[in-house]
Amino acid sequence: MDWLRQLPIGQFVAGCPCWLRRLDARLKLAWTVAFLMTPVLAGPLWRLGLVLLLLLITAVSGLPWALWRRSLPLLLALCLLVGGLAAFLPAGAGAPIPLQRPPQELHLAPDGPKDQVGPSWIVFEAGPLKLGPLSLGPLTVTRRSARLGFNTATLLLTLIHSANLMLVCTPPEELVWALAWTLTPLRWFRVPVERLAFMLLLALRFLPLVQEEFQNLLRSLATRAVSFRRLGFKPGLGLALAVGERLLANVLLRAEQGADALIARGGHWLAPAQFRPLRGARPLVNGAGWLALVLLLGLRGRYGAL
Repeated sequence: MDWLRQLPIGQFVAGCPCWLRRLDARLKLAWTVAFLMTPVLAGPLWRLGLVLLLLLITAVSGLPWALWRRSLPLLLALCLLVGGLAAFLPAGAGAPIPLQRPPQELHLAPDGPKDQVGPSWIVFEAGPLKLGPLSLGPLTVTRRSARLGFNTATLLLTLIHSANLMLVCTPPEELVWALAWTLTPLRWFRVPVERLAFMLLLALRFLPLVQEEFQNLLRSLATRAVSFRRLGFKPGLGLALAVGERLLANVLLRAEQGADALIARGGHWLAPAQFRPLRGARPLVNGAGWLALVLLLGLRGRYGAL
């Protein structure tokens, strides 16, 4: 029952000999923001290219396969499941197009040509190859619903995996310093950047505690040999709600203990400038990373609509 601790979900892995660890935290933050923002209003080819690029970076990053042998397949399965559900669910009707002429002036023939109605939507078409519509009982996959499912699956994978990859390869202190450095102009508008950065540091330190509490609850269920199949639907649902309530209570208790410890120390928070990395900079590697980021943004502006 310790498999949950082996999943690198938003936790920094120390002692990992990967080249992503040696990059500047500001560069990794910029790349993550690019992965999060460039899929907006982008075409399917660009979204698929981002997913392939993200998987390629993960493959050549030098991270041990033991870190991804469980989390990455589970994430792929989750994205495929969500995308499949989005593809089979109704995509909704399009926005009504206003008439250019008053309805009284329109005269339709009783037996109009059938080609005006148009055939059913084609999910995929490449030359003579045509696919669709796909039917599964009362559910039908059309071009619009297929695009909705594809966009949902690729966007979910890009959002989760890019953020998780940055958190795995970046210490929380360096990430807090990079975020505070990025938000420095907001100080002119009296935005408490240092407090926001310290709150982010506390949140990153709090993630392992939440994971530990969830692991303890799963271990307690396994120790008592609880079988949801034998319980049935209503008792199983009640047990799941009770476990969720217990998890929320334990997490709030940990948060209260952390707040009491912070108050006992006088409420003093550390400035993000104290977390600046002391190791020497690598201008060649970081410069290549910035150039690659500029190239990615240029390609987004040129081919993002594909």
